[in-house]
Amino acid sequence: MQRTSNMRSISSLTRRQLALGVAAIGLACVAAPVFAQAAWPSKPVTLLVGFPPGGQTDFAARVISNSLAASLGQGVVIENKAGVNGNLGSVDIMRAQPDGYRLLVGNGSMTVTPHVFPTLGIADPTKFVPIGILLQSPLVLVVPTSSPVKNFEQFVALVKERAKSGKTVDYATPGAGSLVHVTTELMRERIGSPAMNQVPYKGSGPAVIDLMAGRVEAMFDATSVFDPYIKSGKVRPIMVTSSTRAASLPDVPTPAEVGLKDFEIISFIGMYGPPGTRPEVVQKMNAAINAVLKEPAVIKSFQERGDQPGGGTPEQLNAMTRAQYKLWGDVVKTNKITAE
Repeated sequence: MQRTSNMRSISSLTRRQLALGVAAIGLACVAAPVFAQAAWPSKPVTLLVGFPPGGQTDFAARVISNSLAASLGQGVVIENKAGVNGNLGSVDIMRAQPDGYRLLVGNGSMTVTPHVFPTLGIADPTKFVPIGILLQSPLVLVVPTSSPVKNFEQFVALVKERAKSGKTVDYATPGAGSLVHVTTELMRERIGSPAMNQVPYKGSGPAVIDLMAGRVEAMFDATSVFDPYIKSGKVRPIMVTSSTRAASLPDVPTPAEVGLKDFEIISFIGMYGPPGTRPEVVQKMNAAINAVLKEPAVIKSFQERGDQPGGGTPEQLNAMTRAQYKLWGDVVKTNKITAE
């Protein structure tokens, strides 16, 4: 009797399991078409730029946005959220849903900021999901055309003379702790550490306005940021940070040519997703980026301003981000740079 009872229990359990299994299969069959319909992207994608309009990061996002929209079959919206050297935008994306509809367009400053703001809870750039490199560019040091400085040697002489008299040369940055900030401080260290004064802004756009007006005396930034102002004669370039002269600035010397050793600095713009972004989103957006960066009009827009189109794999952006994160950590520590 006991054996029969056990057999009945097992039989009953088996029937229930089969019924549940069939129900699950049925649900899966019903759900499958719904999942397929929700394949990314099924609505507009927002690219968040942590800087105001007018800077290199904003420029890169806007140059590719229309072509990206055509490639993805959905609208691409540019949103600017400036503050704390791009960190407000970074924090926004760090907390965003990893569904691919809110992505970050970030620059090399995100590899610097955590080192110069160690107590502010700055977003760790190595925690984002890398998607693709948009562009790369050397930096260029410029002065207003109203400045008596005509070349880098005269600039160094002015900085040292001003420091010796107890005053300083004021230099602009798009934000304390930015790539521009640490680049300028590294240059200052290389010319003997004379006193200089940083004037931080919320992005390159407002900084360049004050530079052209003569309210600050010098500024580093990407060649694409200064290109229209160099061409219009509103600022004067005196050095590029590449190992060879920039094609767009053939008359402007490199660091090696003016006596600065080991001073090759390259700015980059990349696209990132929040932690947990699905591989499907990364692969599809990376393919779209690579396709867009091969378009003649996009290439021309970048190269005319002294930038080089990016491209490549998410792994390459990951390696670049991590390498610069380590590099600038070492520079900040060695030179005791802080923005707090």
